Amino acid sequence: MNILQMKYALEIARVGSLNKAAQNLILAQPNLSRSIKELESELGIKIFERSVKGMTLTAEGEEFIGYAKEIIDYINHVDMLYKSGAVKKQKFSVSVPRACYISEAFAEFSKSLSEADAEIFYRETNSKNTVNDVLSSEYKLGIIRYAAIHDKYFKTMLEEKNLSYEMIAEFSYKLLMSKENPLVQKESISFGDLESYIRVSHADPYVPSLSMSKTMREEMHDNVKKCIYVFERASQFDILSKNHRTYMWVSPVTGEILDKYGLVQRSCEDNDKIYKDLLIYKNGYKFTELDKCFITELCHARRRNMKAN
Repeated sequence: MNILQMKYALEIARVGSLNKAAQNLILAQPNLSRSIKELESELGIKIFERSVKGMTLTAEGEEFIGYAKEIIDYINHVDMLYKSGAVKKQKFSVSVPRACYISEAFAEFSKSLSEADAEIFYRETNSKNTVNDVLSSEYKLGIIRYAAIHDKYFKTMLEEKNLSYEMIAEFSYKLLMSKENPLVQKESISFGDLESYIRVSHADPYVPSLSMSKTMREEMHDNVKKCIYVFERASQFDILSKNHRTYMWVSPVTGEILDKYGLVQRSCEDNDKIYKDLLIYKNGYKFTELDKCFITELCHARRRNMKAN
């Protein structure tokens, strides 16, 4: 089976006549008939019912024509996309943790897009999904976050999967809370001070080779008995700003977010845990100009927001 045979079958199905299809295709009718018979023989199905009234599709033929149309449409799209003189679409994709400095970098990066058509994907998720996104080629770049104590687990996993990595940032988590939270009045905050408050946390931490339950336990910096689990950043900010007895462990937050939601970030005297953000991509991948632009904005955002860390 080849592309021409599919195109021939599509034309016959469209006009319902072998003779008319041959005229439209500028092809001798016997040659067209022979090509269709060879296609049917190769596939082991009957595509057309032949009669004095013309050519009609069989049930199997209708199914085949549906697939053939999808294939030809896709080929035409690729041809149009890459033919000489066509305007190439700007493409960029990155899968990242839920972090304010990264989203700020992406927003600044978006200003650099030219007037050409663009297809941009930005996904916030956990490290496991990010690794899978990059491995599947759905996303060209990824940023994963993990506690430094798990450095060996992650780097071993990345090397086994033939993924390259570069350090983006290293930092300690801050406590994020409402300006009205009573903890704000304390000169210093300890783990003990947090016990009667509600911790907001992301519900999908991940460490290679560790179970979810063990990972969840290790991610807890404190002994809090009440916790609200969320999956995205918008809800966490609403909860923190409206419930003055909540807090969250986060990477440094931008001043714009703090002002917008009436929040403050504070250090905790007992917290000595270090986290890392790593840029990952497939071995051998060559950065595009858009990739380089995003990485530059990422470095700027990191410097702006992590000066105190």
